[in-house]
Amino acid sequence: MKKYKIISLLLVFIAGSFYLNAQQIDSISRKLDEYLISANEFHKFNGSALIAQHGKILLQKSYGYKNFERHFLNENNTIYQIGSITKQFTATVILKLQEDGKLSIKDKLSKYFPEFKYAGKITLENLLTHTSGIYNYTNDIGPEDSAIVCNPINKKLVTDIIFQHKPSFDPGKQFQYSNSNYYLTGLIIEKVSGKSYEENVRDIIFRPLQMSHSLFDFKHSSDTNIATGYQTINDTTEIEATAWRWDSTVTYAAGAIFSTTGDMYKWAKAIAKMEILSPDSWTDALKPHLQNYGYGWYIDSMYGHKTIAHGGGIPGFTAYMSYFPDDDITIILLTNEGWFNEGLATINSNLSAICFHQPFELFHKIMFVQLSPQLLKKYIGRYDFDKKHHVYITLENDTLQMEAPQGGLPKSPLFPRDENNFYLKIIDARIEFVKDASGNISGLISHYNGKNEVCKKVD
Repeated sequence: MKKYKIISLLLVFIAGSFYLNAQQIDSISRKLDEYLISANEFHKFNGSALIAQHGKILLQKSYGYKNFERHFLNENNTIYQIGSITKQFTATVILKLQEDGKLSIKDKLSKYFPEFKYAGKITLENLLTHTSGIYNYTNDIGPEDSAIVCNPINKKLVTDIIFQHKPSFDPGKQFQYSNSNYYLTGLIIEKVSGKSYEENVRDIIFRPLQMSHSLFDFKHSSDTNIATGYQTINDTTEIEATAWRWDSTVTYAAGAIFSTTGDMYKWAKAIAKMEILSPDSWTDALKPHLQNYGYGWYIDSMYGHKTIAHGGGIPGFTAYMSYFPDDDITIILLTNEGWFNEGLATINSNLSAICFHQPFELFHKIMFVQLSPQLLKKYIGRYDFDKKHHVYITLENDTLQMEAPQGGLPKSPLFPRDENNFYLKIIDARIEFVKDASGNISGLISHYNGKNEVCKKVD
């Protein structure tokens, strides 16, 4: 009799544990949804999200409009351009071809592009890790080129742009993010395989993983699930830029793929299970090099947990994907608004905070103030994170501008909440200026992506 009582108590305990776990999961799911609703209300997130842990989807939901003019809502099967997240697919194909003996990441670039006079010192691994110093061809694309880049282009046009520039440093010595690295990698894939880049991605990744909603958009796909891309959505939901999407021949192996959150979750699970590639290849792919960059992934930590992540940004679309391998947590964010992917890093950070039971804030209205040009002149100068990474604060048209060339931040306006706190809307960061005992600006603190980074003012 005593034995049966013990078993009954054990069953009650187990059932109670499941109930508590279900409650915790439900609470996390509600918080994730509440946060993204606030993000949508303040025009910080217009798209689809999927968050999962241990194979269980905590949230899969869409917010805002797929097409504002027609009032079509985003749905879970909406297709978005994922931009630079494409790079991890490209790197995976390269590693698969290496496993098949068709190339080596130690190959010199001169083996494939002898016409590029600096190719003899650059390896494929330099391309994969952004340590080649090669000029970024997308620097030459501006709004005035929209009629060109929204149509198919000749690949030689891109290589001519790339090869006319001398690398900015000796290979392997520095990190400099450049879409040209992966554009050239795509061409190498075609040279050694005898098939197009797109066929390789489909054969090696999409078909085995049944990513049936992932595609390349060549002038243009007829799939009605593809979202219309918008550069800016303002407070009245009017569109401040022409709806557009770059052709896949322009972004190519650096950013051409379109996908859904469901398909991207299949990809995340393949990474977690180390599918497609051998364990050794996965180890190489996820090994951090300069600036914690692997082969198409940033390997870092957040809230003390290891993360593998990458963002994507292109006119009309932004994306972010992060995976916490030790916790088996996946966060996928795809939107049809914006142009610079770092805006989603803050959202990813706060969603991660919810998953790890860390503090987070819902989006709320911030009242900005107007400061006099005489006061703003005090902030002008160079601020150093370290010897290699600098922030430049300038004043243009009575507005402070912030630029971090080494960090990939273009010149962007700062909006003051008060004399000490400014907001960098492009990446949802708060910039706190620090004063010394005399009231002079001595540095700044960047509050961004769950981190607080200090810069010292040097001039």
